[in-house]
Amino acid sequence: MHLKSLSLVNFKNYEQVDIPFSEKINCFVGENGVGKTNLLDAIHYLALCKSNLNPVDSQNMRYNQEFCVVQGIFQRLGKDENIYCGIRKQKKKQFKRNQKEYKKLSEHIGLIPLVMISPADSILINGGSEERRKFVNSVIAQYSRVYLNNIIQYNRALSQRNSLLKGFAGSGSFNGDMLEVWDEQLIRYGEPIYEERKYFVEELLPVFDSFYEHVSGNREQVTLAYQTQLEQIGFREGLKASRDKDRYVQYTTFGIHKDDLGMSLGDYSLKKSGSQGQQKTFLVALKLAEFEFIRKLTEIPPILLLDDIFDKFDSNRVKQIIGLVAENHFGQIFITDTNELRLLGILKEIPADHRVFKISQAGQVEQMDQ
Repeated sequence: MHLKSLSLVNFKNYEQVDIPFSEKINCFVGENGVGKTNLLDAIHYLALCKSNLNPVDSQNMRYNQEFCVVQGIFQRLGKDENIYCGIRKQKKKQFKRNQKEYKKLSEHIGLIPLVMISPADSILINGGSEERRKFVNSVIAQYSRVYLNNIIQYNRALSQRNSLLKGFAGSGSFNGDMLEVWDEQLIRYGEPIYEERKYFVEELLPVFDSFYEHVSGNREQVTLAYQTQLEQIGFREGLKASRDKDRYVQYTTFGIHKDDLGMSLGDYSLKKSGSQGQQKTFLVALKLAEFEFIRKLTEIPPILLLDDIFDKFDSNRVKQIIGLVAENHFGQIFITDTNELRLLGILKEIPADHRVFKISQAGQVEQMDQ
């Protein structure tokens, strides 16, 4: 699978561009702030129905414009897929596949597998557990519609249960039977989520270890662990045991919405003891493991977006990473970098088809001669 071409109208800093791509490696080079990342974000939109950077769709339109369009032609399983995203101010986002509009955006998730590695990934280490759950959810949802539906239904039930707890506190009354209704919903959808997450982390671990060893040169021991309340007690028992606490704090304190991913360097927290270079190596290995996991399950190599990931890596490490992702089992790759000469030098040593695009301050995209 690969993206054959990308067309933008009024998307972020781009008035109008049409770009044809290589099936293998595509590089965007230019100074900081010219819009290299915006091109990757447009591809992210077409795959996952949203921006990786700004969740407010209207704020991704070009300044002072009323609409924007992101459109791409993908080749998937030997067939062209025309994916269209249209955004207008104060109107619902429109998504189409081959001119047919989706009734639900969730129907599109998984059609175009994609993995993005960017500086924003640091939130997986430095942010709260919610960010790590989002990561796990986003990966599993790309290959399991059932999981995505379970997440949607679980979150609805959780919201209803929390509202009920607040209502009890406000009225000074309590109805255990009403609470039990939502307990059953949390159990129904939460237990398969727990099982799928457990399977995901178990399968991801050996792949992650392998990639970390390759990228880091086997310099240190790292650990990735699934942390969940359900390891200690069953879902039903956990909800019952926490009921009095839930009534006091007025929200649900037990469940898979409290899950986390533990990230360690040796015996210490990666967040507290890892250097910037170690944290970045950890994230690159984690995302490459995500890629390999999705590829094996879907038998379709995801599109790989590498956004300015080479900062704080020496040239040898950069060459190692690009050489790794240029191997045949990886599919189409998009790379942004400010160091044009370094990137061009590395690409000359890699026997893979590639195209390099120069981005100007005016938002112009020009393919460079090789």
